[in-house]
Amino acid sequence: MSTTATPASYTAPTFGLDSIIQIAVLATDVARATAFYRDVLGMRFLFDVPPRMAFFDCGGVRLMLSTPEGDSGGTSIVYYRVADIHAAYDTLTARGVRFIDEPHLLARMPDHDLWLAEFRDSEDHFLALMCEVRGRAALGRHRFAIIESRSALNSVPGFHSGIASCCATR
Repeated sequence: MSTTATPASYTAPTFGLDSIIQIAVLATDVARATAFYRDVLGMRFLFDVPPRMAFFDCGGVRLMLSTPEGDSGGTSIVYYRVADIHAAYDTLTARGVRFIDEPHLLARMPDHDLWLAEFRDSEDHFLALMCEVRGRAALGRHRFAIIESRSALNSVPGFHSGIASCCATR
C-alpha cells in the first residue's frame, strides 16, 4: 500500500468538486439493463429515450444507462454538479484539466437550463461538469452562446444526442 505525504506548506484549493449529479453506466442492451435496474435493483425509473438511454433516481443522483457513444473508451462517466459552470471551467482549466469542450447549453428543461462541459482525467477517462441554471434571470451571466436548435445540439463534440432528442422537443 502506498501513501502520499502532504507537505506542511500545502494549502488546499478553495474550489473542489464535491457533488455528483449523474453517473452514466454504459450498457450494450439498454432495455435489458433498464429491466435489471428497475425490476431487480428497485431503482426509481424516471424516463427513457429508447433505444439508447434510460434514467433513474438513486438517492438524488441521476443514473443514466446508455449505449457507448463516440470515443468514450467504454468507461462509465461521472457528472459533477457545479453551481457556476464557467467559474469551475476557468478554475480547472488553470489547474491543467484537459477539457473536450467549453461549457455549453445541453438542453432547456421546463424549470431549468442544463449546461455541460466534458473533460478527461489523468487516466484519460471521460468526466463532466453539469450545471442546472434555474430562472431566466440567471441566463445573463453565461458568456457562451446558447444553442437553440436540435441540429446545433447534435453537432456539439462529445454531446449525448439522445438527450437532445428528448429535451429539445419539450
